[in-house]
Amino acid sequence: AALGEQLQMTSMGARQHLMTLESEGWVSFSDEARGRGRPVRLWHLTDQAWQRFPDTHGDLTLQLIDDIRQVFGDAGMEQLITRREQQMQARYESRLTQPALADRLMTLKALRTQEGYMADMSQEEDGSWLWWESHCPICSAARACRGFCRSELALFRRLLAPAEVEREQYLLEGDSRCLYRIRPPRP
Repeated sequence: AALGEQLQMTSMGARQHLMTLESEGWVSFSDEARGRGRPVRLWHLTDQAWQRFPDTHGDLTLQLIDDIRQVFGDAGMEQLITRREQQMQARYESRLTQPALADRLMTLKALRTQEGYMADMSQEEDGSWLWWESHCPICSAARACRGFCRSELALFRRLLAPAEVEREQYLLEGDSRCLYRIRPPRP
């Protein structure tokens, strides 16, 4: 109804346009309960639609990485990566207060998913865990500087110690995702 009003058409006309856009993959919706009555339908652009708008954050990131290397050298880039790693560790540690590995993994999964990594996990028959991230929101930066990936692996190892963490698949080496095996400490 709000969109129809803005477009100076009936709400049914606006709804028909939205349904067409949805069938073509440009918009999707979610229903949200707001008190009594029917849920409110909230429409939003899909990833396909967002690609139609200029987005230069990846270019900016790559330019900044190049500028940091030129101005401060590789040592300056390493300091930046170390600082990011320390900040992430402090943020994660404040939330990873559970002693059980499974609980820590669930919390870390939620945190990483909120950051856009689409993290998930499953436990194997041998007691190890498979942890994967199906999206990499820092992929542009990681391609330009693999130190970010090295840093994340080191961070996982510290956060989940004494469990062992090994990367088995790596997005930047042609795999479809980053996959880690996490082995609990042996009794």
